Amino acid sequence: MKRETWVLGLLASLLSITTVSAQSEGEFRRLTLKEFRDKMKGGWIGQMAGVSWAGPTEFHWKDVIMPAEKMPAWKPETINDAFTQDDLYVEMTFLRTLEEYGLDVSIRQAGIDFANSGYPLWCANNAGRVNLRKGIAPPDSSHPQFNKCPNDIDYQIEADFSGLIAPGLPQFVIAAGEKFGRLMNYGDGMYAGQFVGAMYAAAFFESDPVKIAETALKAIPAESQYAEMVRDLIAWFKAEPDDWQKTWQLCQKKYRKDPEYQKASNGGIDCKINGAYVLMGLLYGKGDPDQTIIISTRCGQDSDCNPSSSAGVLFTAMGFAKVPQKFTSALDPERVFSHTSYSFTKLIEVSEMLARQIVKRYGGRIEMQNGEEVFLIPVRAPRPSQLELSWAPGPIANSRFTPAEMARIHVANVPPHMHDAVQKLFPGWKIADCGPDMNPGVQAEYAGRKNVLLTHPLDVNTGCVLSKSINVPAGKRTTLRLVVAHDARGDFDLIVRAAGKELLRKPVNQTTATDGQWLLQELDLSPFAGRADLKLELLNQPSGWMYEAAYWAEIGVVSN
Repeated sequence: MKRETWVLGLLASLLSITTVSAQSEGEFRRLTLKEFRDKMKGGWIGQMAGVSWAGPTEFHWKDVIMPAEKMPAWKPETINDAFTQDDLYVEMTFLRTLEEYGLDVSIRQAGIDFANSGYPLWCANNAGRVNLRKGIAPPDSSHPQFNKCPNDIDYQIEADFSGLIAPGLPQFVIAAGEKFGRLMNYGDGMYAGQFVGAMYAAAFFESDPVKIAETALKAIPAESQYAEMVRDLIAWFKAEPDDWQKTWQLCQKKYRKDPEYQKASNGGIDCKINGAYVLMGLLYGKGDPDQTIIISTRCGQDSDCNPSSSAGVLFTAMGFAKVPQKFTSALDPERVFSHTSYSFTKLIEVSEMLARQIVKRYGGRIEMQNGEEVFLIPVRAPRPSQLELSWAPGPIANSRFTPAEMARIHVANVPPHMHDAVQKLFPGWKIADCGPDMNPGVQAEYAGRKNVLLTHPLDVNTGCVLSKSINVPAGKRTTLRLVVAHDARGDFDLIVRAAGKELLRKPVNQTTATDGQWLLQELDLSPFAGRADLKLELLNQPSGWMYEAAYWAEIGVVSN
């Protein structure tokens, strides 16, 4: 071999390592505190950039590639939209649990904290939290017997934190999945989060997206369908490295149209197809921040969550210092993320504090070298969770919260402002079991009517109830008059009860609401003539779990 060829080969090998200071030292890899902070900070800003840029596109493009011209324009101030995104604030609930109770916090405490969260949730997150609030403790809160969407994307979009606080330590990521991912996901749904978290952990020491994915693949069961998807994406990319749309078509054929890969799937919210879109952006973006986000977005489906993860992993590998200024120049570092006590500044501080603990717990050391702190990270092969299948689950654990634990779950069944909202529009009526989804309250205008009350069911099984006790005079005709609308994207069932007796159960949808989206419903209460304190109940009852809001324009009782 010629000397020049040998030298070029050596240089190529050295360049495959992200930084000189991150090289292996025997059984350890070296990462300076400065490098850790830079990469960890980059990972958080990457999540923020991806979700805020793609936010307006979420679920607008399903099973089709989004046209390039539909990609929103990026403005530097857009980064601050991320402070209200559930892709970020939900995972901070888990971060807070670790901060408050330490690395040894029990899964039951994690479940109590999640049960006490006050933000709206959907899909597996919502199902898991509802189970927790009912006393079904983890791991049963995510078991398919109680949770009908175990393979949804939820933990996949919330596991980023686990890798950002565990540089090069996928075993912590796996353990975090078993503790936090099991609150809402099972099988592939949990592995999805473990894989994403492991990509972040790998990105502290690797910049090649293929190697990042291959490294993270070792953290999940090889026999799982999610692992199969990852292997497919890597193979398809290597076969067609310049045609992401061809790979998209291959994904569509196998992971959307083949029933074998739709078992336990909740349509477009399935973790495998969305995980494929994360990888597609990361692989085909080839290290370009814009293209990574754009490709993951244009793949469609949950098109803000996916680029949040792909950009988060890429920006971790890059480090904050190398992130284009258009993503960082307008950041408000002291603004607080919704439903948390964390500003960006505080988030970075807490992440570093936990990382220090995790490095030591998982066999590493923190030393002073040449006047600076250095993390020495042990090189150890991960031990994945056991294989489980959401469509053929194992037995439940029969896990229930104790009365003492249930007493620590404090959840109001009505957002506090809703009592005043109801009194403002419908004096004398009371409200119960109103969920926070879709921002319930007084709407200045909806579907052509002004001053409308928006309610939403508490959960997939529990309808929101408006109630009032009335006197029904004898000798007169008494009529209950309701004018109520459905959301244009959904429907619900209207149930009317009097003295506990069901008088009406009627769907409110495009077919029944003939006045635009409005339904006029009148009920004769004359059979209750002479009755004092007749309790009326109006239910906004869920008929599925898709935009189940009710919009109340009129609620009146007339006697003549």
